[in-house]
Amino acid sequence: MRAISRTNLAEEAIEAIRNDILGKRWAVGDKLPNEAALSAMLSVSRGTVREAVRVLVSQGYLETRQGSGTYVRSTRDAGRPLTMARRASLRDQFEARLALDVEAARLTAIRKTPETVAELRRLLSERGTYDGGDKAGFIERDLAFHKAVIAASGNRAMVEIYDFFSASIAETIAATLGQDIPEPDMRAHADIVDAIETGNPDRADAAVRRFMAPVLAALDRMILS
Repeated sequence: MRAISRTNLAEEAIEAIRNDILGKRWAVGDKLPNEAALSAMLSVSRGTVREAVRVLVSQGYLETRQGSGTYVRSTRDAGRPLTMARRASLRDQFEARLALDVEAARLTAIRKTPETVAELRRLLSERGTYDGGDKAGFIERDLAFHKAVIAASGNRAMVEIYDFFSASIAETIAATLGQDIPEPDMRAHADIVDAIETGNPDRADAAVRRFMAPVLAALDRMILS
């Protein structure tokens, strides 16, 4: 168990003890070192240790026995079911987004004009590539590009649906900026515009599905892991 040096001591103490539990440093039923020993091991106050133990008890990892001490109750990741549910929910969001993006691309390919294609290329250029900096700004630029494809479909109902779900769609974009889910790159975005420019709805459909396929595959792997 490493000593803690970062600012939020309680959260860091919780993480350190939980990691040791999940790493099977102690087996189910084992008694943890006493408060003073944990305080010394983590280089935090006894009050911080008490708070960490309280949280881990509430999460089902530990149990306290009056007059006896603190014992390991479970070495399974108590948050895993919630994480899996969250990933499953995110997959639902991506599937809904895919349905909208595919049909919008098909309609845009049929109804596009040279001005439409030029505007999509301009927005894509403004979108750029995420460099780890201003996440909110990048999400806004990426969303602007995808909303422009929807708008170019000429289907007002679809535009209103996309606007209604814009917060959810922004969340799917944000999810691809982490480490677990691949972000569709500029080439994948440009392929959609190129397909739209051909005027062939099937090619536009296929470009969007290729765009989304790695994301859905990654989510499937994460849900099953």
